[in-house]
Amino acid sequence: MVVSADTPTPDDIPARTVLDDQDISRALTRITHEILERNRDSCDVLLLGIPTRGVHLARRIAERMSEVEGRTITPGSLDVTMYRDDLRMRPARALEHTSIPEDIDGKTVVLIDDVLFSGRTIRAALDALNDLGRPQAVQLAVLVDRGHRELPIRADFVGKNLPTSLAEKVRVRLADHDDEPDSVTIVGGGS
Repeated sequence: MVVSADTPTPDDIPARTVLDDQDISRALTRITHEILERNRDSCDVLLLGIPTRGVHLARRIAERMSEVEGRTITPGSLDVTMYRDDLRMRPARALEHTSIPEDIDGKTVVLIDDVLFSGRTIRAALDALNDLGRPQAVQLAVLVDRGHRELPIRADFVGKNLPTSLAEKVRVRLADHDDEPDSVTIVGGGS
C-alpha cells in the first residue's frame, strides 16, 4: 500500500466519543441494579474485576451495590495474564494483582471487564477461576460489548453494545486509572 502525504494515518483520524462520564455512570448504575435483580441474595455474589480497568469498574459497582444493600461489598481482582492463549504471539504484559476477598466455592462470581471483544480474555478468566475453586455460577458484566467474538461467550450485563469494524479500536479511559475524564471513544476505521 502506498501512503501519500494526504492519506490519514490512524493517529490523524479523530477519536469519536461514544460514552462520556455521565453515560458511564448511568451504565454502571444500571448494571448494578441488573446484577442485584438477577441475584436476589447479594451475600452470595462475588465481584471480580479483570485488570486493569475492570478492577476499577468492579470497585464502582461494589460501591453502588453497597449503597443499595446497606452493607459493605468488597470486590476482588483476577489477573488472567498467565492463562492467555496468545502468550507465544506477543510479549506478556506485567502480572497484575489477584485479590479474592472470600472463597469462591458456591458463590455467584460476576467477572467485570471494560470491553468484550474476541472473548479470549474471558476464557482465560474462566480457566483462572477453575484453579481457584468451584463457583455456583459465573456471570459477566462489561462496560462495552463491541462484537467480533471468536469464542461462544456473551455478557450477562452490558453497559453499551457498540458494533465496530475490526479496523476500529475502542478506547476506555477511567479517571481513577488514566488521570483523564471517564470516556469511551472509537479510534480509527476511517471517517
